[in-house]
Amino acid sequence: MKTDVIIGIDIGTTSTKTLAYDTKGAIWAEVEQEYPLYSPDPSWKEQDPEEIYAAVKSTLAEVAQQVESKQGHIAGVGFSAAMHSILALDDEGNVLTNALTWADQRSFSEAEELKEGEGHAIYLRTGTPIHPMSPLTKLMWFRRNRPELFAKATKWISLKEYVCYRLFHRFIVDYSIASATGLFNLKELSWDDETLNLVGIKENQLSQPVSTTHVVKGLDSELAAYLNLDPETPFVIGASDGVLANIGVGAVEHGSVACSIGTSGAIRTIVNEPTVDPKGRIFCYALTEDQWVIGGPINNGGISFRWARDQLFPDIKESIKPNGFTAYDELTRRASFVRPGSNGLLFLPYLTGERAPFWDADTKGVFFGLTLDHGRDHMVRSVLEGVMFQMYSVAIALIEAGVEPVEYRAGGGFARSELWRQIMADIFETEIVVPESHQGSCLGAAWLSMKALGMIDDLSSVKEVIRTKVKHGPIEENVQTYRELKPVFLRLARQLPDEFKAISEVQRKISTQH
Repeated sequence: MKTDVIIGIDIGTTSTKTLAYDTKGAIWAEVEQEYPLYSPDPSWKEQDPEEIYAAVKSTLAEVAQQVESKQGHIAGVGFSAAMHSILALDDEGNVLTNALTWADQRSFSEAEELKEGEGHAIYLRTGTPIHPMSPLTKLMWFRRNRPELFAKATKWISLKEYVCYRLFHRFIVDYSIASATGLFNLKELSWDDETLNLVGIKENQLSQPVSTTHVVKGLDSELAAYLNLDPETPFVIGASDGVLANIGVGAVEHGSVACSIGTSGAIRTIVNEPTVDPKGRIFCYALTEDQWVIGGPINNGGISFRWARDQLFPDIKESIKPNGFTAYDELTRRASFVRPGSNGLLFLPYLTGERAPFWDADTKGVFFGLTLDHGRDHMVRSVLEGVMFQMYSVAIALIEAGVEPVEYRAGGGFARSELWRQIMADIFETEIVVPESHQGSCLGAAWLSMKALGMIDDLSSVKEVIRTKVKHGPIEENVQTYRELKPVFLRLARQLPDEFKAISEVQRKISTQH
């Protein structure tokens, strides 16, 4: 008798990852395909929808073939996808634009204008902070800067919706992706009329919102043959990568907080009703009809560490040989010999602007407290600490919004670093649990699909298949040092917005001169 297997597909910013799992959490197959991010202007970050669709098809076909070769039965397919993408189609379904990703900053002016006007009221209804990442502000940009294209577009959809359209010729969007657009009313689970009127689009230009457990069947027979699937294989539309990552690390119960750092970073927890912050610091996105994820993303996680590697240690980057010991390992080793607090050196990790909790695209990176006694090793440890101070500032916003954390579960690339995990435990002043989880959003997509298809009873059962890899408790001496530095970091971040704006204007003028 064949084992039932679910395939989880995660459509990410740099690649699509497709994995197959059984109900015990065992991985049957794994394939990843990368694709480029296009930047025709420094503030533009786009993807080609056809390249994304091709990556989904090829990875799905290969995983399905591997599962079949191992005598598994593909019981369903579920989707995860990055939030905030948007692209336009004409009335024949032809693509009019590339997909603008969450990292696209072109709608900076529109976001700032919205903050001065109706922005906060929109946030309270939709749960999406006003920021250039949002499809809301991107639509405003198109209306102002590409009026002919804006008038021609009959559909505005995300990359996941485009993939679904190509597979099933239907325009549907899950509540989770919809709730990250800035256009979706959290309480009514429908498009927000006031916001649509503000932007200048009609509801029929958007996809039909459906539950994250919504099932679609009926692949074209030719396409099904290419994908190595039965045409009636059920596809579960799934949710966004952020909320599914909570499932993937086992942060599924009240008070369990997921902390991840990859290129960027995020802190998230699941709540039972839509929750927004009067100060506008956190997001609220749908997981299911009765479960929501609140939290905040930071722009600068591993990308700050990469900057330190490339700009502060180019000699080390070039000298490391491909023997498994990387330049990051060497930088971490050096940082481990620096005392906690980096001898009073603080790093504000705003190299690409910042999202939570400030939602200010003008913020810049800052080394504060630099003296003649500081060297490169102090600076790299300060970078690791600065990223974690910023994550801590998001945790503060969550706590002030009513969350009572009972555990922190760490995932993402940073969780491979013992030093960085310890820094987190010391700054957060609590034990950090590191699950033995792999590709959390894919596992989350598969597990949600199992729930939708009746293969499991409850999402919390995922904790039974995720083992704890390691735990880190805070070191009291380090805690005392960070207690002195945390308020200084937070004050700096709050007191510099005017100066960030001023230097940003100077930088924009300089960039246009060249």
